[in-house]
Amino acid sequence: MRHSMLRAVGLLLLLFALPVLAANGGMTLEQLATLRAVSQATISPDGSRIAYVLSVPRRIGVDDDGPAWGELHVASRDGASRGYVTGKVNVGGLAWAPDGRSLYYLAKRQGDEARSLYRIPVDGGESSVVATLKSDIRGFSLSADGNQVALLAPQPESDELKALRKKGFSQKVYEEDWRPVQLWIAGTGEGAAPRLVEVEGSVQSVRWSPAGDRLALLVAPRQLTDDTLVFTRVRIVSPEGRVLGKVENPGKVSDLAWSPDGAHLAFISAEDEHDAQQGRLFVAGRDGGAWRDLLPGLPGHVVDVEWRDASTVQFLSFEGVQARLGEVGLDGGAQQTLLPAEGPVWNSFDRSRGGDIALLASTPQHPSELFLLAAGEAAPRRLTDSNPWLADVRLARQEVIRYQARDGLEIEGLLVHPLERRGNERVPLIVVVHGGPESHYTNGWLTSYAQPLHHAAARGYALFLPNYRSSTGRGVEFSKKGFGRPGMEEFDDVVDGVDHLIATGLVDGSKVGITGGSYGGYASAWGATYYSERFAAAVMFVGISDQASLVTTGDIPWEQYLVHMGTWPWEDPELFRKTSPITYAKQSKTPTLILHGEADPRVPPMQSYMFYRYLKLAGQAPVRLVLYPGEGHGNARAASRYDYSLRLMQWMDHYLKGPGGEPPPYAIDYALPDGDAKK
Repeated sequence: MRHSMLRAVGLLLLLFALPVLAANGGMTLEQLATLRAVSQATISPDGSRIAYVLSVPRRIGVDDDGPAWGELHVASRDGASRGYVTGKVNVGGLAWAPDGRSLYYLAKRQGDEARSLYRIPVDGGESSVVATLKSDIRGFSLSADGNQVALLAPQPESDELKALRKKGFSQKVYEEDWRPVQLWIAGTGEGAAPRLVEVEGSVQSVRWSPAGDRLALLVAPRQLTDDTLVFTRVRIVSPEGRVLGKVENPGKVSDLAWSPDGAHLAFISAEDEHDAQQGRLFVAGRDGGAWRDLLPGLPGHVVDVEWRDASTVQFLSFEGVQARLGEVGLDGGAQQTLLPAEGPVWNSFDRSRGGDIALLASTPQHPSELFLLAAGEAAPRRLTDSNPWLADVRLARQEVIRYQARDGLEIEGLLVHPLERRGNERVPLIVVVHGGPESHYTNGWLTSYAQPLHHAAARGYALFLPNYRSSTGRGVEFSKKGFGRPGMEEFDDVVDGVDHLIATGLVDGSKVGITGGSYGGYASAWGATYYSERFAAAVMFVGISDQASLVTTGDIPWEQYLVHMGTWPWEDPELFRKTSPITYAKQSKTPTLILHGEADPRVPPMQSYMFYRYLKLAGQAPVRLVLYPGEGHGNARAASRYDYSLRLMQWMDHYLKGPGGEPPPYAIDYALPDGDAKK
């Protein structure tokens, strides 16, 4: 009886300890929930100012729940910054007017029925509406003279359909009642009514040519996720909608950029239909047709592109765990590195007419901030400090590690050390596996609600983030190494990394947990079943448990087929069986926490229902399922994110530090400001 009481007291103390500042001065979960970051940036034509969007999380328990706000700010070259549109707003899609005297942005402001295009003078004055449609404007492109703007917005519902919905006829016809994203063109003067430009398919992106005589589009056959991911193609049309040219890009595609003379179009594409991620830098002529790869064999992935002049393309590429800014000539020659793959991890850039470059980047010490590489200078300067309080928080050391997998392949990853360690004592480890698998970890800021690294490090954990085979950042060949063999060698790489850390003397092999979302959730389920003897705790988020049903119930069956599996369940049922965690549920002895958004279309929540029931019926270890109503493939709302962080750390602390046994109480004390904290 006394033992039971002590355990109950211990659990209660654990719950209340989670939000409190760690005794050694590390990061709290409350602090993590307030982190701000610069998410978009564009430099003025003359390079004198940079407009950017600041992502500002809502205050938990104070503001109405929802996703982070997006504020419009403008910084000068010396770093002085001013808020232009702030508060409870969601600004996006920034663009400067050609004369640099005003800014265009997208927002749904008070009184708007849909997201509209606004313009604000930068030297004083209020925002005014430039264009509005019956549905949210998703993107836009200004003509070079600034007199016209191309708009993208979903086809609105008809008045008849709206009336029927009000009468209760709210049925959905799966994959048939989709509405295309349409192309509109409007003047930027007062009273200019947008006109619809007929385009076959659903438009994902638009770029107006310098001469204004054509537009480059990314067009999907239908507005379904699979189509937008793997079947989107480049189309070139006149302002009236006449097709002037096509580029049959070989796979996934993103990011269009016209050369200053309008003679060439650069775009980022996959190498072929089995390439999991767009990352090759291609250039085609103004009328489409054949393309050429400017960086063949690049051991990385291109993520952003601009033109320096009519014969030189500048690009940003992820290479390993770093990012490089470079340029290359139209013939593939004259390659040059402007910023080497070291230091801050650059994730996007924008160029002024005079050659000044605005960049966004993070480091292990701070989330994404704004930098300026002035023309003629060798090093960029940081212009923003969105979280000045971070200077007073002790952050753990982050280190790049490399090790050999069991078959000899070199694997790269990140290790976050515990903030404090007593001598050479071995510490508990949390393995954090990225999703995709067409993704990778960079040596930048990695802490987030789903991977609260600095908070966990302050509580004595080491954290390991592996870039297992199939990850991006190391070229096409490396990213294809898991094709047709999901899990398997990919997750062997993860376990081999754990063994490497145990061999160094850092990690206690009996106290290893695993977590991740999406494909990382798949890895967590794999760790809890196939590799159960290696993991003392698992937290699976929006993860895969059964490969066959994922293909038939998720919204990306063709992507699964083309870039992951290479076959269908009815063609090779054994492959789908042996790569599904539920197959190994009976052998699981790993306490497993499963979390999922109820509105997830990518990995439907039935994947978590199935995994929970298999583990529950197997009865070998504790299991808990937590669902988030209204959330999709990842949590967007502030309260859902905070709840996730608390539950993740509660589960890891309970099973990696003790007391273990039965799960901790499912009720969480959120310690909200109004005192109504229990749920």
